Amino acid sequence: MPTPVRGEVLVAVSAAGITFAELGWEQSWRTADGGDRIPMIPSHEVSGVVAATGEAVTDLAVGDEVYGLIDFNRNGAAAEFVTVDASALAHRPRRIGHVETAALPLAALTAWQALHDHARIASGEHVLIHGGAGGVGAFAVQLAALHGARVTATARQADAVLLGELGATRVVDYTKGPFEAEVSDVDVVIDTVGGETLVRSVAVLRPGGRLVTLSAPPPAGLGEERKATLMFFVVTPSRSQSARLAQLVDDGALRVLVARTFPLTDGRQAYAGNDGHRPGKTVLTVRP
Repeated sequence: MPTPVRGEVLVAVSAAGITFAELGWEQSWRTADGGDRIPMIPSHEVSGVVAATGEAVTDLAVGDEVYGLIDFNRNGAAAEFVTVDASALAHRPRRIGHVETAALPLAALTAWQALHDHARIASGEHVLIHGGAGGVGAFAVQLAALHGARVTATARQADAVLLGELGATRVVDYTKGPFEAEVSDVDVVIDTVGGETLVRSVAVLRPGGRLVTLSAPPPAGLGEERKATLMFFVVTPSRSQSARLAQLVDDGALRVLVARTFPLTDGRQAYAGNDGHRPGKTVLTVRP
């Protein structure tokens, strides 16, 4: 049983969202000071109930139903209990259950921060979102549309109807040919794929456009010819942004997609079960 220290709370985990790539992240295996963290506990998206509070925590109480993103360099929520910085947690949305709530923190915060903190999108701009049916992409489509942007998304044709419901005005099937042959004059690209997709995306930007990529820093010099601004970032926990996202869910403005669920006892199978084509997140269920 972990014990919350000053500024932390102990959360009885109800559900935990997983990100398939997290087992390959260096920060998953290192402490904040660079030391080894083995064995480690994955799954950094948590929804649950406050079971205890550490010293100096005055804004959360035992029994509060909360959710949030756990720092990547500490143990995650694939467990019955987890300690979390209180500042990373917000009251969970009431319109949905714990399972859907656990699919919200990392993906929705990443989409929010990409669009608003880094790209700083404006109403009326044309935004291209790669991987529109993925965990981050589905939230990015919705949040961009809510902000008044014109949204184009790349996805498989099977997901076109869903993306239209989420707010995309156009869906480009990336399996049918190069997206750059179909899209041009884009103000903002949100790249959830990386690699060749990142490099090819520069060609669809208008001069002076912005591109935010989530996989790795862009190659040096890429985008200079078009005077484009290229950015890479790693999502960070935020209570205020999590609270805003929860309100959007409760208002019926933001839809949460769950691809699959696994009981915690089948956690290994959950991480091995990525088929790459189901919209939404995979969630571990811990307790009702």
